[in-house]
Amino acid sequence: MESTVEVDKGPVPEHQSIAAAQPPPSPSEIAQMVCGSCRRLLKYSRGARHVQCSCCQTVNFVLEADQVGQVKCGSCAVLLMYQYGASSVRCSSCQFLTEIGEHNKRPPWSVQQGQPPPPANPVH
Repeated sequence: MESTVEVDKGPVPEHQSIAAAQPPPSPSEIAQMVCGSCRRLLKYSRGARHVQCSCCQTVNFVLEADQVGQVKCGSCAVLLMYQYGASSVRCSSCQFLTEIGEHNKRPPWSVQQGQPPPPANPVH
């Protein structure tokens, strides 16, 4: 969730209106990811494309469940996640570069969770 800094400038003059407080988002509208830099758990509004870490300020690219592939590292067997369609992925633990192929590709995370694949987007 992008952090915002609010500055308190004292009491609000009576002639200014105060916007009604927004209710917190429902759990179905919240998603989570791990910051690619400091590894902190981030919460953000579902549908966001980028999330800035409030701790280290890194801007993280958000991948939806149907855009994520999984493969085991070819050296240490750690489960790796990567953007679907990538030809290889580097292990963050041992730095080994694992090639992505039909022999080691897993179905997208959304399929493993039982979610239907997104509808095809035909080009006109």
